[in-house]
Amino acid sequence: MALRSFTSPASFAKTHKQIKPNKALPLFSISFSTPKCHAYAIKNPTTSLKAKPNFQLEDVIESQQFDRDLLNGIFEVAQEMEAIEKDVSSPGSNILKGYLMATLFYEPSTRTRLSFESAMKRLGGEVLTTENAREFSSAAKGETLEDTIRTVEGYSDIIVLRHFESGAAKRAAATAKIPVINAGDGPGQHPTQALLDVYTIKREIGRLDGIKLGLVGDLANGRTVRSLAYLIAMYPDIKIYFVSPDVVKMKDDIKDYLTMRGVEWEESSDLLEVASKCDVVYQTRIQKERFGERIDLYEAARGKYIVDKKVLEVMQKHAVVMHPLPRLDEITVEVDDDPRAAYFRQAKNGLYIRMALLKLLLLGW
Repeated sequence: MALRSFTSPASFAKTHKQIKPNKALPLFSISFSTPKCHAYAIKNPTTSLKAKPNFQLEDVIESQQFDRDLLNGIFEVAQEMEAIEKDVSSPGSNILKGYLMATLFYEPSTRTRLSFESAMKRLGGEVLTTENAREFSSAAKGETLEDTIRTVEGYSDIIVLRHFESGAAKRAAATAKIPVINAGDGPGQHPTQALLDVYTIKREIGRLDGIKLGLVGDLANGRTVRSLAYLIAMYPDIKIYFVSPDVVKMKDDIKDYLTMRGVEWEESSDLLEVASKCDVVYQTRIQKERFGERIDLYEAARGKYIVDKKVLEVMQKHAVVMHPLPRLDEITVEVDDDPRAAYFRQAKNGLYIRMALLKLLLLGW
């Protein structure tokens, strides 16, 4: 069964994805053409491959396409990928041999692009990459995204797309006959970041139910905080605090969604008070590139909320500081040595989540 969450007619246009058999796995683990419907739960992590749910995850486009059962399944596979990464002689390190991943990045990226490329190579696959597709691809000549996708899918088995326009990944998925992963679409969403964020919270705090989460910084333009809000809202007894300069407050669509889901949220201007209550302080940078010519607004917002030793002093001992990176000055370097600074561990978890997604998209469960 294929998992899709889109409501537009175009999103249901393709009847199957092109998936190549891999000799490293038995044929019963590969779905060639399956009807679209909801995912079933993975209730037992020790269940054999034969008994696992028979559905094919087609694309990763937005956080709303997931549910808790599917998240649990992805996180179990991510733990398996961690074991593979630590043992290069493992048979699992070649499960994607013969597959090609194309990375199309129309915006700058270091961690996301390199972690996807590392994930593919650590599973035996190969990579075709373009680092600045906006400037150095045929997009500079006026080629449409749809034409680019139709061309690139002829060279590869899966496409990882970062684009400057919100909704671009959904357009690409509606066009492609191979899996598409949204690696960030403008101020829209960044679902793989949200997956690794929730995975990190689970690993660091030990639970996801009842989490108090402080989202700090550029909440208007930050696609990471939007995607994280959608995912964390799936868990009970969540409370979210929004701490941001007035010019980059969280948009109403996220607030309305949280209210609809029964998630308690609160806006605050006091970072120290919020940090003292939270299990997770999730800091983000003020995104200068989203302000255009209004540099005055950027300068007014930048530096207003900084995580430093004063914040650490009021945080609970079990709490952690997270950041999707890159950072500028919104977390001081003196925080790095504190064991509650989880952002580099968070970045490493991105490798395991992306290994898991590549495996699931190309081979199934």
